[in-house]
Amino acid sequence: MINPFKKVQAKISRPSQLGVRIVAGISIWLWIVSGCGKPPVLIKRYIFDYPAPAATGRPALNAGLKVEQLAVAQAYNTTAMVYQAEPFKSDAYHYHRWRVNPGFLVTDYLVRDLRNSGLFKAVWGATSSDDCRFRLEGGVAECLEIDRPEGWQAALGLHLTLLDLDHQEITRRVMFQKNYRALEPLVEKTPEGLAQAMSQAMQRLSIQIINDLYQAIHQRLGAPSAS
Repeated sequence: MINPFKKVQAKISRPSQLGVRIVAGISIWLWIVSGCGKPPVLIKRYIFDYPAPAATGRPALNAGLKVEQLAVAQAYNTTAMVYQAEPFKSDAYHYHRWRVNPGFLVTDYLVRDLRNSGLFKAVWGATSSDDCRFRLEGGVAECLEIDRPEGWQAALGLHLTLLDLDHQEITRRVMFQKNYRALEPLVEKTPEGLAQAMSQAMQRLSIQIINDLYQAIHQRLGAPSAS
């Protein structure tokens, strides 16, 4: 005897399987349309680019200097290229970033420039385990693009402290504590223009910092102040 329910079950199951296939096909199609086949978004990454300040011909000091890794204010503690289009607000370029955190950029270029100056017996970076009498530490207080109707500028601000570790008293150990700030206009109102202007700001601050370090250590070593 033929069971009449078998035909009914077959009729019910076939549309169900077909429906599953249709849903799966639609899902795959939506996945393809939503992203598959599109080229990946290209993120451009930037570094500083400027020639190291040239040696001035002053005699090298018989002293080594260690540059500690600079900290970064939390608002700029990122590889994002931050800009401020209006007061109290900040944003960042979506597809343009610094290669590394501004603290690493500034530290690396400052160490490079100090070494290239030839004004010190040796210059060590933060990863060095060598003991050194003089130590520079501090942080990046500001690293952003400021957009104003009168013009766009790259703003770079640092705060630095020079220490003489031969002294225990804090009044003798701290040789100076200074704030540095540079504003450079953007020739092009683009992320590339920001990288160029920020490089010029770093170059200008680097020259000031090297001169201040040389003068302070020169005096601490007991020599008359250099002109």
